Amino acid sequence: MNPTSTILYIGTNSQYLQQAAELAGVTLHTAANSLQAIQQLLEGSRYAALVCEYHIAGGNGIELMQWMRRQPEQAATPFILLVSQFDAALYKQAFASQVSDFFVTASTPAGDVIARAVSLGPSQQGSRQSSPGSRMMAYRMPLSKRIFDIVLASSALLVLSPLLLITMLAIRIESKGKVYFTARRVGRKPFDFYKLRSMRTGAEAQLKKLAQENNQYRQQAVAAVELPAACPRCAALNGTATCSPLIYINDAAHCEYWYNQLAAAKQKPAFVKIVNDPRITRVGRFIRNTSIDELPQLINVIKGDMSIVGNRPLPVYEAETLTHDDMARRFLAPAGITGLWQVELRGRGGNMSEAERKRLDNEYAEHFTNNQYSFWYDVRLMLRTLPALLQSSTV
Repeated sequence: MNPTSTILYIGTNSQYLQQAAELAGVTLHTAANSLQAIQQLLEGSRYAALVCEYHIAGGNGIELMQWMRRQPEQAATPFILLVSQFDAALYKQAFASQVSDFFVTASTPAGDVIARAVSLGPSQQGSRQSSPGSRMMAYRMPLSKRIFDIVLASSALLVLSPLLLITMLAIRIESKGKVYFTARRVGRKPFDFYKLRSMRTGAEAQLKKLAQENNQYRQQAVAAVELPAACPRCAALNGTATCSPLIYINDAAHCEYWYNQLAAAKQKPAFVKIVNDPRITRVGRFIRNTSIDELPQLINVIKGDMSIVGNRPLPVYEAETLTHDDMARRFLAPAGITGLWQVELRGRGGNMSEAERKRLDNEYAEHFTNNQYSFWYDVRLMLRTLPALLQSSTV
């Protein structure tokens, strides 16, 4: 068996991957449960990667992966875990157990899973064998960064406590309700995120409607894409056929699959940024412009949920859309109060596309792979944050 072109799928939904595997020239072997998979592996079968559903007969995908890692001849084989719906706790457990990648089938094209399995294949196994703990190293907070975070956050809270008290009083005078709010956010792990309240009470109930009407990223996506680009599945067929029925728009024929993929991407952007948000109070607008509303996050820093510099923690509904490999890399970096995309956007003013924000998040995350972290790079980002504190954005 040639492992460079063979993938083992474990689960009961092999049709999800079958067509994508054929289009990519990959042989897909299947096992309905963990027992069948173990039998194939014990018989000496070698694979470029294993793709496994979390819920399988005879256990679960993480348990199967842990058994496989104990087998010397299979220990370096990439292992991709599939789930039907995003679960933050399971996401954290999967990467803590050192899965190679994690995908949500409800929002991930099968071709992306196959491409990722191939990219993780034998060409990368040598480096994986030489450094079996490399994934865990990638997720470890540098000691210098942690010490700096604790010292700076504690000192800042002490110095800024009078300002916090005055701001809380102003919030309470303008509108009823708590002066702060907590929300569930996802960084390297899910946590309770603290912020001074800048909106009227009940603002969360209006979010769904506003996200449809006033989301800047949705507006950019709709404006950017008029017609779908060429379908990669059709391209793989070399013009002999199309992968799905044709639909006709403005007298031009388009592959229905690829049109729907791009249409879905337009309508469901990963990030939400409300333009001219009507929920913000007068005090709220001021504390957002001056970033005073961010100060309670210093408590998150002291607790270890966040860092001073990092990628912004995301609401769960945003994080669950970022499970593709080119997007999920941002989670290699800690959640932060300020970071690269914030200083790029807020320091110069203006708007930033969703693609630019993802690129900058991934760029910062690269500093947490292969021991590339630089304390002085964080310091430079902090210095660039200072002139951006007084800005016009209320995001």
